[in-house]
Amino acid sequence: MTRAIRVIRPGLLTTIQDLGRPGHQREGVPVGGAMDTVAARVANLAVGNGPGEATLEVTLLGPTLELDGDVVVAVAGADLGARLDGEPVMPGRAVRGRPGSRLTFAGPGAHCRAYVAFAGGIAVPPVLGSRSTYLRGRFGGLEGRALKAGDVLPLGQPSVLAHRIAERIRPGGSAAWTAWRGEVVAYSASLVRAVRGAHFGALTPASAAALLSQPFRIAPESDRMGYRLTGPALELQLPMELLSEAVTFGTVQLPPGGQPIVLMADRQTTGGYPRVLEVATVDLPILAQAPPGAQIRFQEISLETSQALYIERERRLARQELAIDLNLR
Repeated sequence: MTRAIRVIRPGLLTTIQDLGRPGHQREGVPVGGAMDTVAARVANLAVGNGPGEATLEVTLLGPTLELDGDVVVAVAGADLGARLDGEPVMPGRAVRGRPGSRLTFAGPGAHCRAYVAFAGGIAVPPVLGSRSTYLRGRFGGLEGRALKAGDVLPLGQPSVLAHRIAERIRPGGSAAWTAWRGEVVAYSASLVRAVRGAHFGALTPASAAALLSQPFRIAPESDRMGYRLTGPALELQLPMELLSEAVTFGTVQLPPGGQPIVLMADRQTTGGYPRVLEVATVDLPILAQAPPGAQIRFQEISLETSQALYIERERRLARQELAIDLNLR
């Protein structure tokens, strides 16, 4: 039986995203993928998918989706008021819809992005090894664009684990367990940990101190490519002319205007502005979920601490996966 998702209303910005397309930056192709990879992985975990299956990234105002088949669904990340046939969908808790069931979202909450996973994943054709939508490049996902009303999203074949999960949930019901624990990511945090970038030492002492002590706000002119920050104007000790160098998700650049930019999932592959900080991978979800106008502060940590925090987060996710597996035996 064909299983698919019909888009009744698309929401503000709903795109198909997986964990991105690494390995093509030398060709000028960004990695892209989900802004909050942890939430996308948790949503997939809840329905029995592998971590890299394609999900929907829902931004602020969610879509209305109709299930064309008996489908297990989970939502993780920001609480945007997800409901299945009017019943609340708890974050990370798998629910089983009936043919014709509708998934809706009440509206924006304190954070930006929710991720919707369907058992079997969204089976649009991969481009360069990924189903992620790259909006600026107009490829990946569904025709390289955000969803629109009338779109039909095909679903892949559920895994053995997904079938086991479905067997434990009655149609219209929800799982007795959750794949989401608040301790995995503290979205409410405003402190973003980072290590010194290659050009941190080029800042004036006053600017270096301000960068690591003063608040910055996320400007409205921010998107999946980068967050523009507003705060104290930062200065270099001397003007710098740089060759373009590789950048990554979380690189904090300093343009001539003195207001930093944090590069996000759809960042360019190289950049010529000074790189003053690199956000710790473990705190990228905090940025991904921060709405325009949100205030953040940077806290310096060592590379070793950043690595240890990442390893601990991965251990927590592995424990979640093990707990689900044990629950379903």
